[in-house]
Amino acid sequence: MYLNIFKIGGNILDDPKRLDTFLNTFCDCSEKKILVHGGGKLASELCRQLDIKVVMNQGRRITDLMTLRVAVMVYAGWINKNLVASLLSRGCRALGLSGADGGCIIADKRKPEPVDYGFAGDLKDGSVNTIFIRQLLDKGLVPVFSPITCDPAGQLLNTNADTIASALAVAFRRYYTVRLRFLFDREGVCCPGSDKPLPLLSRAQYEKLRDQGTISDGMIPKVENALRALEQGIDEVLIGNTCIQL
Repeated sequence: MYLNIFKIGGNILDDPKRLDTFLNTFCDCSEKKILVHGGGKLASELCRQLDIKVVMNQGRRITDLMTLRVAVMVYAGWINKNLVASLLSRGCRALGLSGADGGCIIADKRKPEPVDYGFAGDLKDGSVNTIFIRQLLDKGLVPVFSPITCDPAGQLLNTNADTIASALAVAFRRYYTVRLRFLFDREGVCCPGSDKPLPLLSRAQYEKLRDQGTISDGMIPKVENALRALEQGIDEVLIGNTCIQL
């Protein structure tokens, strides 16, 4: 039995036409599926309106307390519920979740060295409550995860959405044949000076392209998590645009 895990970010969320195309394609998938989403530009825009400094490091947001409040409101609130409503309008039984809901994804606050990311969450083996999520899947529901988790003490944390997608894939590999798809605005990862995506990307290739600056910013956690999922036994991991076939 297949489980399809899709992760979308701002390049889709911030483009109404591309988002509409993706949601139609997502709903066409008749197999079990999970959607994980990032935050897009809205959180940064709201931070600027509230005079909260936006700080990023290698594609990851530095999350102080005020930024965390914005992230929770935008990610687990506005974006998540709009996605759920859009899926419901297409006949998809979507259920919006954060990691705190049902204790389905429990994180640890990231250590402050070598970079203090503030209220950022890291996942480890056992972070994902597969029993709870499988019950939802077995009832025909489609979980839609925002990138908000919490720690065992109840502290909300901002957790990279690519990391959540990869952790879900690894946690469910013992129950399903998992397909993990990171969707963005290009056909895949390309070599310098070429628009043709690499059919396969090894860790050595990734590290070389990262060191060259070809893979940078938000692509770093995306590729790192894709490679980590493959190294932990996921059957199929793809990075590409909304034309990925189901």
